[in-house]
Amino acid sequence: MIAPVLENLDAAGYQAMEILDVAFFKKMVRELKEDPWERLRRVAAATPGTPLRVITSRHLTFEYSAPQIDRLFVQRLAANGARQIRISDPSNTSANWGRMVTNAKDAGIDSIVNLIYSIAPIYTDEYYAALARDAARIRPTRICIKDPGGLLKPERTRTLVPAVLAHTGDIPVEFHTHCNTGLGPLCVLEAIQQGVSIVNTGTPPLANGSGNPSVFNVALNAAALGFAPSINLEAITRISEHLMAIAQQHGLPIGVPLEYTEAHYEHQVPGGMISNFRHQLAQAGMLDRLAEVIEEVKRVRRDLGYPIMVTPYSQFVGVQAVINVMLGERYKEVTDQILQYALGVWGARESDAVDPNVRDRIVSRPRARAVAAWVPPDTSLAEFRTQFGGAGAGDDELLLRYFAGIDETLAMRQALRADGGFDGNQPLTRLIEAVGKRKGPVQVRIEKSDMRVQLGRSAGSVA
Repeated sequence: MIAPVLENLDAAGYQAMEILDVAFFKKMVRELKEDPWERLRRVAAATPGTPLRVITSRHLTFEYSAPQIDRLFVQRLAANGARQIRISDPSNTSANWGRMVTNAKDAGIDSIVNLIYSIAPIYTDEYYAALARDAARIRPTRICIKDPGGLLKPERTRTLVPAVLAHTGDIPVEFHTHCNTGLGPLCVLEAIQQGVSIVNTGTPPLANGSGNPSVFNVALNAAALGFAPSINLEAITRISEHLMAIAQQHGLPIGVPLEYTEAHYEHQVPGGMISNFRHQLAQAGMLDRLAEVIEEVKRVRRDLGYPIMVTPYSQFVGVQAVINVMLGERYKEVTDQILQYALGVWGARESDAVDPNVRDRIVSRPRARAVAAWVPPDTSLAEFRTQFGGAGAGDDELLLRYFAGIDETLAMRQALRADGGFDGNQPLTRLIEAVGKRKGPVQVRIEKSDMRVQLGRSAGSVA
């Protein structure tokens, strides 16, 4: 799906392109039977003029990952063609930024530190100004005001951006938001007017919806305000047309602008989590209690001291809310992750913010003793390679096994490759060739203005 537009992607004039997230590795191996390292290498080779960016977090999975493995991962990203990493910490803990920025510098690639936006009494402009000072002190390549939940409004953007820019010095600042409430495009324009020169966008059909604002909409409106977007809209149009053809071929949803939703600011549940809630509750025959779960999410988040609703904390809060509703009693049972959170395994800042009465109830159960006694393993590379290694297995393969499992990685290697799909930007002759290669009945009908073309295959013949 990506390969046919790589030339246009490199000609688009982007400052960078996000190509992978840490979470992609497990999903690609297990569900797509594809090697993420191959995606990175192939795209990097075909787009030498555009840095490829990978999103990383405090740990490589929902659980703890040892520092040696974190460093190895960044080194292998660089070796396979990544030139930037975007660094997130779920609680905006600057000490964790510093470790990851150092890993990037040691690997010879750029780092972008995210200041993750959220809404609660503690998340003031002063809070973000202090974060900006902390981030600037460790000298990443860039700093990003990141609003992954689409929670910003234009009026808050108007005060937040200057508060951050006042403390970042000569480090460029990016702006990233989503369109969950329909306000994303307006917030991007406000950020530009407040002095941000690098903004994150999406290409239709992947823009809008719960995604990033459309690059076309942002460029058009920025130009109307007197700014000069440094992108090649002709190349991006070809990319968009190809992606739209792919979406239509596979029956994938097309991103459309959403209506404003005030309730989103109350629960702050990411769109993907709501889908998971529906699935879990439907399996339990409790789909009618979705609204109750959403309300419980708000209460659990307040109990835990308003964690930012990003991975993995959004999952911690959401799963606990579902358990509370299903059992009909709050905190009758808790997950190990909630126990870890209350006991400080995920950080003293997190545990100190938990409501004292709720913390007492959580940590008073017998299981808490075992969780409290857990010591994060300082796994060495030798131990890592022994655990996941095998004859001839390199570090790239070991990391895939670490993310997705040894058996699942082997299954990916043994899986037959699907065909390459089709190129939405290629001429009709390529379509005819593709139809001719397919086995079994095929019917294709193309209409444009007063021209009609119909291709068909049945009983071994092509008409």
